[in-house]
Formats: sequence, C-alpha cells, structure tokens
Amino acid sequence: MKITILGGGGMATACAIVLAEHAGLDVSIWARNAEYARNMATSRVNDRLLPGVRIPDLIRITSDVASAAVGADVLIAAIPTAFLRQALTDIADKLPASVPVLSVIKGLENNTFARPTQIITSVLGARPVAALGGPCHAEEAARRMPASVVIASEDEAFATQAQKLFATDRFRVYTNRDLLGVELAGALKNVIAIAAGICDGLGYGDNAKSALITRGLAEMTRFGSALGADKSTFFGLAGLGDLITTCVSRHGRNRGVGERLGLGQTLPDILASMTAVAEGVTTARSIHELAWQKGIDMPIAREVFAVLFESKFPAAATESLMQRPPRGE
Repeated sequence: MKITILGGGGMATACAIVLAEHAGLDVSIWARNAEYARNMATSRVNDRLLPGVRIPDLIRITSDVASAAVGADVLIAAIPTAFLRQALTDIADKLPASVPVLSVIKGLENNTFARPTQIITSVLGARPVAALGGPCHAEEAARRMPASVVIASEDEAFATQAQKLFATDRFRVYTNRDLLGVELAGALKNVIAIAAGICDGLGYGDNAKSALITRGLAEMTRFGSALGADKSTFFGLAGLGDLITTCVSRHGRNRGVGERLGLGQTLPDILASMTAVAEGVTTARSIHELAWQKGIDMPIAREVFAVLFESKFPAAATESLMQRPPRGE
C-alpha cells in the first residue's frame, strides 16, 4: 500500500515515522521546497522541526508532486490550512476519485470558513475523508512517546482502515463519526491556546490559566453545538484532550505565540521568527467572523482576535474578560 503525505513539517514527518512501523507500507513525504526535501532525504532528519529524530530509510522524501501522488492508495494532508487548497489543486489531476484522504490539519480557512476536509472534497471531488484529532505533538509522537488520538469520518470503513494504519503499541487510535466536531475542536483549541499563552506571558499563574481552559472549553462546545457538532466530542480527545496539551505544553506553537504577546512582543515580529505555522493566528479571524455572523457568544476568542488584529494590549483584554457582567455558570 502506497501512502503519500502532503507536507514536510513536523506533523507530516511524525506521521510518516508512525506509519513506517507497519511492514508492507510504502510511505512518501512530499515537501514543496526542493532543497528542503533534498536535505531531509540526505540527512534523514527534519533538522528544522524535529532535530535529533531519525527518519527511517524506507520513507521516501521528494519535492516531485507527480511521483508522490501517482499510485497513492491513501493521501494524508499535513499542510497548513492557508496553503491546502493550492497544494491540492496541483495534484487534482493525479489522484483518482477512489483515493481516500486523511487530514491532520487543525484550522479553518479564512473567508470561506471551510474545514480541511471540506477543502479536500471541494478541490479533489467527493471521496472518503477523515480527520485525525487529539493531543498529538509531533515532537513526542516521532519519539514513540505514548499518545492517544481520534480519527473521525462519516465513512466508517475508511475510519477503521486509518485506525489500523496508525495504531502501534505507542499510538492508540479511537474512531468517531463526528467529523464536524473533531475538526472544529482542532481549530478552536488553537485560539484558546493563544489566550493561555498570554496568561503565561503576563505571569497570571495557575488559577487564571485553569479558569481560562475551563471557560475556553465552554466556548468551544457552544460554538460546535451551534454549528451542528456533537457536544460530547468536545469532552473527548479532540476537544478537552487536545485543549489541555496545547495550552500547557512547551511544544505548543499557539501557546508560544500568546506567551510572546503577553511579554510585549508584536505579532509581525513573532511570526517572522517562527519556523512553523501557528494555525490559531489565522483561525482566530475565521472564528471571530463566523461567531459574529451566527450570533455565538465567544468572549475569549473575541479578545484573542482583538489582541492579534486590533492592537489591543493583552492586559486590557484580560480586564475586558474579568469585568464582564456577572452570570451563572
């Protein structure tokens, strides 16, 4: 079975390493930048994002999209949401309609508000799609540290197939039919993680951060339910599990962006210095606009948007949240 992973980032590399534990799989990583792909193929290390983690020799690494996509039995999309549509357009004529696609992307497209699997089917046409969610930092999964995730799909057969492909003695995989909820949870938790990082940067302590995570989960659930997702999904791995990890981990890019904002750095300077994409930054715009259109109360997400795009000081955003009118939990 040939499995092609679109993307050369940390998560793409980690997925390839996990899949390579299964005998009989032909795993390829496609990275758009030719020099980047050559360096990884030669050194067998993703020095930029996963230094010190060796990529097994059997994993092919290429910048040639044709050789990567042609003949694939399963496609895994591991490209930031903002670049996914163009990358898929480049391979649309090389991928038969029978090839299912698994997304490991956690974001929403600006303007369209499309989820990754919606972008996939709009560009590649109707086919089985699934999304992997849950607490799964590439830095840990690639080093065979134990993790549990969920794969969601409306196509039960593909969900089961993907579960078997990824499952190892260190990577436990559950299935879920709530594709909408899993994808929304993955996008929303990144926005809340920016707020959690701001708490860290401002030195607010454990009480504030715990309250933020708890109320952040309430916002995520409210938003997802309003759009038709299963409320229980947000209390599972894709929701609460991923939210905790993203808000507290030193590996969390979105938490890191928030921390640096809390310390007084500007967003342009932060983004210019990063080697990987923090999906929560662009997703915050989509969540803010969609919540406004749908009339969904999202106070934390609203303040994150104000800090990111309206030059509001993080401390002032905190005051706005703390001084909201009293209400019942």
